[in-house]
Amino acid sequence: MLLLMGVLFSCKDPEAQTLSNEETSTVEPIKKHIVTPARVESERLGTLSYFDGYPSEETVDKLYDQLDFNRGIETFLNGIPAASMQALMEGFKGAGITKLEEFGIFENLMDSRSIFLTPNTESVYTINIFDLKDGPVVVESPPNTLGMINDMFFRYVADLGNAGPDKGQGGKYLVLPPDYEGEVPEGYFIVKPLTYQNIIFWRGFLQEGDPKPAVESIKANTNMYLLSQADNPPEPVFINWTGKRFNTVHANDFKFYEELNDVIQYEPSEAFEPQILGLFKSIGIEKGKPFNPDDRMRAILEDAVKVGNATARAISFSPRDEKVYMYPDSYWTIAFLGGYQFLSGNAREIDGRTLFHYIATAVTPAMEIKMVGVGSQYGALYKDSAGRYLDGSKSYKLNIPANPPVKDFWSVVVYDPQTRSMLETDNPYPSVNSELSDLEKNSDGSVDLYFGPAPPEGKEKNWIQTVEKKGWFIILRIYGPLEPWFDKTWKPGEMMLME
Repeated sequence: MLLLMGVLFSCKDPEAQTLSNEETSTVEPIKKHIVTPARVESERLGTLSYFDGYPSEETVDKLYDQLDFNRGIETFLNGIPAASMQALMEGFKGAGITKLEEFGIFENLMDSRSIFLTPNTESVYTINIFDLKDGPVVVESPPNTLGMINDMFFRYVADLGNAGPDKGQGGKYLVLPPDYEGEVPEGYFIVKPLTYQNIIFWRGFLQEGDPKPAVESIKANTNMYLLSQADNPPEPVFINWTGKRFNTVHANDFKFYEELNDVIQYEPSEAFEPQILGLFKSIGIEKGKPFNPDDRMRAILEDAVKVGNATARAISFSPRDEKVYMYPDSYWTIAFLGGYQFLSGNAREIDGRTLFHYIATAVTPAMEIKMVGVGSQYGALYKDSAGRYLDGSKSYKLNIPANPPVKDFWSVVVYDPQTRSMLETDNPYPSVNSELSDLEKNSDGSVDLYFGPAPPEGKEKNWIQTVEKKGWFIILRIYGPLEPWFDKTWKPGEMMLME
């Protein structure tokens, strides 16, 4: 009888039940904050309607469109590292790399013809890609270089050369497939990435401004081949890429999702976090299944990639996180938010990862951690002292204070915000270099650099050309950074508009 009474009571009108509860004070009223009204007005989606908490058919359709749109944006932002790697792979293959023993090398340095994300004009870049599906790969690494291996999600795998276990003496590395369970021979530095495809970079160094010694050393000491070919390795082939036009930058339209899908289809699922694979799956990118969105989904993704690209550009060029700015009241920004792994504690700096990979390539601790007198450090500048984007139609001045904290040298390179590659001007090397450029110094030892479509009279030596009606930005590189760079007792000036 008590049970029946309880059932009958629970079926009463909710409003009457609330009154009864208030009178008896035996059961607390239902809280308003857990109840969804019949009509809700959203600033972004308009009216959302319900029947006793059940969303209407119109509301359901609206919300799923929004959910797919949101996930399309998040897939873009989180998929940039993989899509960027796929674009690099496609670009290198198109530029002539088809075999393990074939290397692209910039014998006369990289210039603005090649579309790369923020390269420098001071390194002898040597680049190759390799696929571990055919078995372990041997890498013969040259001496006195900075080398690195990154996987298909642009994660750090290993350093080679000066920052690697060979300590700049050169040596043989054995790169094992992610699923390799065979015997591992002795005599190699062992590396085991999470993905089958990987990219390998070396940076050789100029000697008194001459790239030739580094080129000769690299050609004499570099090779790559299957472990099964170790007894009779093929001869290496070097393709000079200086001045060659080819693209390595990922798409910013629907093709982006196709680039990402290529990576997911080829690589082992275990190489990626389940959460991120779930995100990609939610828009139709799933290993073993074709990526073929219907008309509705394609239209949503075509719109989402526009917003994703805009968001990546906002994060990169107008970051809102104060930790990205190098100094108080300054527009100089860092490259690595959360270090080379983009982590703060155990939390992913997702905007930091987007910021880096949208404008740059190649991840290694040697580019980020504090090593006084070793490696390199970076500062990027997109805006002038008043917070306005840099305009190629206008003229600017930048002061590099005296006693820059470098053991080796510093450089400034100008880039195009559209491609994030070197700005194409009359000079194919849009940069200055404290070691190679004949820069005029001020009486206090500082250097004023000038940027604009034409040089100020008498300042030609310190001038870098810009392009009218185009934006531009710079990266300051500090090679062999010294303590005043790290403790910030030395800082570069802000970009000053010359009225």
